[in-house]
Amino acid sequence: MSNYHIKHLEEYLQVYRKSINHPEKFWEELAEENFVWRKKWDSVLEWDFEKPDVKWFQGAKLNITENCIDRHLLTRGEKTALLFEPNDPNEPAEHITYNQLSVRVNQFANVLKSKGIQKGDRVCVYLPMIPELSIAVLACARIGAIHSVVFAGFSSTALATRINDADCKMVITSDGAYRGNKTIDLKGIVDEGLEKCTTVDSVLVVKRIHSEIQMKSGRDFWVQPLLDKAATVCPIEIMDAEDPLFILYTSGSTGMPKGMVHTTAGYMVYTAYTFKNAFQYKENDVYWCTADIGWITGHSYIVYGPLANGATSVIFEGVPSYPDFGRFWEVVQKHKVNQFYTAPTAIRALAKYGTDFVDRYDLSSLKVLGSVGEPINEEAWHWYNDNVGKKKSPIIDTWWQTETGGMMITPIPYITPTKPTYATLPFIGIQPCLMDENGNELKGGQAEGRLCIKFPWPSIARTIWGNHQRYKETYFSAYKNNYFTGDGALRDEVGYYRITGRVDDVVIVSGHNLGTAPIEDAINEHPKVVESAIVGFPHDIKGSALYGYVILKDTGQERDPDNLRKEINQIITEHIGPIAKLDKIQFTEGLPKTRSGKIMRRILRKIAANEMESIGDISTLLNPEVVESIIENRL
Repeated sequence: MSNYHIKHLEEYLQVYRKSINHPEKFWEELAEENFVWRKKWDSVLEWDFEKPDVKWFQGAKLNITENCIDRHLLTRGEKTALLFEPNDPNEPAEHITYNQLSVRVNQFANVLKSKGIQKGDRVCVYLPMIPELSIAVLACARIGAIHSVVFAGFSSTALATRINDADCKMVITSDGAYRGNKTIDLKGIVDEGLEKCTTVDSVLVVKRIHSEIQMKSGRDFWVQPLLDKAATVCPIEIMDAEDPLFILYTSGSTGMPKGMVHTTAGYMVYTAYTFKNAFQYKENDVYWCTADIGWITGHSYIVYGPLANGATSVIFEGVPSYPDFGRFWEVVQKHKVNQFYTAPTAIRALAKYGTDFVDRYDLSSLKVLGSVGEPINEEAWHWYNDNVGKKKSPIIDTWWQTETGGMMITPIPYITPTKPTYATLPFIGIQPCLMDENGNELKGGQAEGRLCIKFPWPSIARTIWGNHQRYKETYFSAYKNNYFTGDGALRDEVGYYRITGRVDDVVIVSGHNLGTAPIEDAINEHPKVVESAIVGFPHDIKGSALYGYVILKDTGQERDPDNLRKEINQIITEHIGPIAKLDKIQFTEGLPKTRSGKIMRRILRKIAANEMESIGDISTLLNPEVVESIIENRL
């Protein structure tokens, strides 16, 4: 079916119209002709955004690893599936073929079974970016266990919260991780986290940095000896289309992180289809996404999307600055990378060091450049386009979310004319709309409002683990019969979309969604702190950084404010992880509040961004005098 690989604009428009006018027929044909099913579906789509309840390919039977591995073995067995580029450029890269991947995933799946893991059990994966991370994820999927990958930069407290929320039976980790010129004691973090957990029976440990670590007898096991004994064949567990594939946590604007549940069939179909088209992937291309598998980008566009297409996907353990700021480009040259997908934060950080690091490498293999995690600003877009793409490799500025499972608004390279800072047009099957504050749809060309989606797509998250009510309230209560993204957007006269940022209390720092409430809760545990409020402010590299306003119990008595700032950031690191540290901490005697006691974050955001002239009327506040004092002492 030619619709699986779109090759020109006229075709995109034609296929898009078909996907909107006859969605069920469209997705049915696509699913039927491009994937392996053990049993066909009884219905393509059943949905109700009121409940909310969405089911795709209901009644179908399959296993996603059969589609990502087994079906390629006859035709692509000796092709590289995963290309591992280690942290240290002097350590050789590892090419794992589809045949080798098959053996390693089967063995790992048998190890999981030997430790009592069964279909439906939750397995927490807390690993660095090494091949075992992808292999562990696929091994879970093979036997029907639900994987919950936790980014290995999270603290022991954040890890424990996620293990407890999903009642995980097992944790898979490593002795440690390399990160640039540092090592991180992952096993120590796991041990600390597990002091607060009761559901974990076993911990599997991968050897990576060969450090001395504590192994708890009866609970902790080195993986390698178990793999050495494991059979190389593990039969697939036949899954229902709507069986959960994984849980992935994303920061909420309040309280607990949300465990987004993605199911099997729709997620597979959508990630495979978006990967093929958004990157215009061809058979022998080498594709590299620099994200961590701990985030949705890594799940969808390092593991499942590429492997479902029989692609070669690079796994990069390192950081863009080690051993110097030319590392990305050195890897592109070394492996002749064709599609390169990274975050605006990385682009801005690299641009800061000029073009010398770029110019010394041959980037002529690049065909497509991607951007993900946050809207890319114009300056970074041009630097990326001019110096990396040499004005010949189109930039796809992709907008999507953990909750959406796959790309929602994106140019298709060589097909959609790009426009800096715009994510451009909706992907096939996606029906976006803009709403005003009163819930009315903004029709016609130019408009700015809240971004919603009118109709379900196959990879939409089905629920929040253990809390369907919260799922309903967060995504389906603001605008009747619409999925609310939490983002604002504008649409130009052509119909291109530009994402303007979050409209709730989530700040995107270096592409990571950070809810402000959990950070405030952590700060407020400091014995000297009464209350705090966190907002984002513009930052040259990170896009946004965090600014904290903190009220102390002993106002004016603090003799060593810098030391106190360090202590506050230390608490945040312990509770959430170093990614949530504050760039600025201002001690203040009060916070601007409404008469009902609500903190006016809008005002605090304006002050942090140094936009005092647009603060607006403060006379209705409970304490307008506080605003002047905060402005006077602004950092």
